[in-house]
Amino acid sequence: MRTRPSAAVVIAVGLPLLLAVAVAAIGITGRLHRVERAGGGTAAPAVETGPLALVPVDAPDAAGPECAALLAALPAALPADDGPLPPRPIADPSPPAARAWAAAPHPAVLRCGLTRPAELSPTSALLEVNGVQWLQLDDGLPEPEMTSWVAVDRPVYVVLTAPTTAGSGALQTVADVIRQTLPRTDVAVR
Repeated sequence: MRTRPSAAVVIAVGLPLLLAVAVAAIGITGRLHRVERAGGGTAAPAVETGPLALVPVDAPDAAGPECAALLAALPAALPADDGPLPPRPIADPSPPAARAWAAAPHPAVLRCGLTRPAELSPTSALLEVNGVQWLQLDDGLPEPEMTSWVAVDRPVYVVLTAPTTAGSGALQTVADVIRQTLPRTDVAVR
């Protein structure tokens, strides 16, 4: 004849088992939450919208009429995969011929009138987007977070730096504005 275990035995065996399941569930939930915050899940990084401090760079043609025309023609917002990127103010002292848009994990920034990029050579691979020749430069990380695109076939160099997660909408829009406002020139590789 079989005997049933007493309530004390069931509790003595069941309680540690229940505790182990609860601890495992808490651990798994915490790990999933950390993965989401690190960008591996569905949680989106926060988008900063306050004034953006930009480091000064050599931009000898920034005060020229070409950059003024380009900046005047740029739209307030740029398209991106997750919706439009709203304009972001630039903190004082504001460098000339620069615009910024709020994006995550980093803002999108356009600068006009910069010097010829040192990376531009006779063997540089260029990409044509909407009639504009671009030199692509990434941030050098194994999985780049940011890409800079340099328009190299216009009278002034224009650089758009944007998060890789934003997609190609911003680049296409800026290319359209460049094509409409700046005349095409030969690419000066040296």
